[in-house]
Amino acid sequence: EVAVIVFSTKGKLFEYSTDSGMDRILERYEKSTFTERQLVATDPVSQGSWSLEYTKLQAKIESLQRRQRHYMGKDLESLSIKELQNTEQQLDIALKQIRTRKNQLMYDSMSELQRKEKALQEQNNLLLKKLEEKEKELGQQGHLEQCNQGQDSPSFLLSRPLTSLNIGGTYQMRGTGCDEGARTNTLIPPWMLSHVTE
Repeated sequence: EVAVIVFSTKGKLFEYSTDSGMDRILERYEKSTFTERQLVATDPVSQGSWSLEYTKLQAKIESLQRRQRHYMGKDLESLSIKELQNTEQQLDIALKQIRTRKNQLMYDSMSELQRKEKALQEQNNLLLKKLEEKEKELGQQGHLEQCNQGQDSPSFLLSRPLTSLNIGGTYQMRGTGCDEGARTNTLIPPWMLSHVTE
């Protein structure tokens, strides 16, 4: 059985209830809550158990607060040697756990930094390799452009050196780096041409 009462922001009332009706549901609700309140008020066992539970919780809270003050180095005058040793051991255990956790965090941080450093180094090496390839490609293009400019020029403007005549009847063509290599051809002197043609 459900009953819903809603007030709008302007103060209008809206209500909804199942088939049993709003009045019957509210009456049943009031009876049940009133009975529960009477049982709690008239039950001495329940009141005593709540009182005892409250006392236990209060004592536990005081004990925890006192122990916290001892861990912070306060109110140590009332402690015996055994209690002081016990507190010292607990602080040592806590300190070891704190240092272990701190070292683990530092190790994880260093590992992460090393991983990032390695990734950046690999990226740097890749960029350097690409840069060297680009420079090499640009150098080859510039060399080819120089060669093409020399070949397109008229013969009297060529920067290539002229052939040199050797007395032994041969001449050599010495080219620039654009030529495939030095070429050697045989040259017949003019005064021997008449003997050759005969």
